[in-house]
Amino acid sequence: MNTARVAELAGYRQFRLVEREVKDPGPGEIQVRVQAVGICGSDMHAYLEGGVGDTPCVYPMVLGHEPAGVVVKTGAGVTGWQSGDAAAFEPAIYCYHCEFCTSGRHNLCAKLRFLSSPGEPGFFREYVNLPASNLLALPSNLGVNEGSLIEPLAVALHSMKLGQPKLGETVAVFGAGPIGLLTIAVLKLSGVSRIWSIDPVAARRELAVAMGADAALDPSSVDIPHQILSDTGSRGVDLVFDCATKGQSTAHSIHVVRRAGRVVFTGIPAEPETPIEFHTWRRKELTLFQVRRSNHEAAIAREILARDPSRFAALITHTRPLDQIDRAFAQIERYEDGVGKLVVRLDR
Repeated sequence: MNTARVAELAGYRQFRLVEREVKDPGPGEIQVRVQAVGICGSDMHAYLEGGVGDTPCVYPMVLGHEPAGVVVKTGAGVTGWQSGDAAAFEPAIYCYHCEFCTSGRHNLCAKLRFLSSPGEPGFFREYVNLPASNLLALPSNLGVNEGSLIEPLAVALHSMKLGQPKLGETVAVFGAGPIGLLTIAVLKLSGVSRIWSIDPVAARRELAVAMGADAALDPSSVDIPHQILSDTGSRGVDLVFDCATKGQSTAHSIHVVRRAGRVVFTGIPAEPETPIEFHTWRRKELTLFQVRRSNHEAAIAREILARDPSRFAALITHTRPLDQIDRAFAQIERYEDGVGKLVVRLDR
């Protein structure tokens, strides 16, 4: 019997490395060797808080949903792939038959299986069998580290479909973690005129400027609504992306956006319930959007990365091997050593 390493979240803030059986791929499936997995904010919620929003962890479970690696072998009926092909892996498995899938809203699939949720092991494991449709070939100029950025970049791109940034508009982005930084990078490509980044961590504010932010503000030392309203002549920004949903960011998002503006909530709050200042929302007649992962944006994310891989690779400040996964999560928790995106490597 073949076995391989798996990093399980065995309890609150507790990882353990175990050996698990590796099964052959079934019909229509491809067995992949996972080589790189980015740590996502929702992984951090699971590790630090014992759940993601109102969904509690069920231990043991396997996190990780920003993966890339290589094909090992194919199941019956699979064509077009061979051993050694490099690919990014889509973590969501859809039914393709429900009303949401058939209308193109696959991210809202009624029977969605999201690998890294309770009962659905994620990619902090060496081998995974996936439907062939869940592989996206990597071009030769993208390594697996860069390939692990496809999933979070697709999330940022999906948020753009909701927020619809327009040429010349002004935008505030709360949170300069990896999703916030990718959001800034995409906004810069969209032609908006000015971007404010808000984050309490100095190293992340520096990364935000490197990715295209025109101003980087520290909410622990600056009155954010006062500053942005002052900068915009009391009008407010056209569009806000709240990639933090932490502390005052939700309230500040509604305060700094102009009347009839748009607010996109990409982050996931730690709390099961998040208060919204209803009357400010009402008086401004704001449009509020929620982001649920991505929906058909992975291919364009790959193309954007492939056009300028070095720019996006700058987000990956650290890598650690699988046997240091607990140290990797602790580093992100403490914002140590200027960490931006940390990628766990599963190479032996």
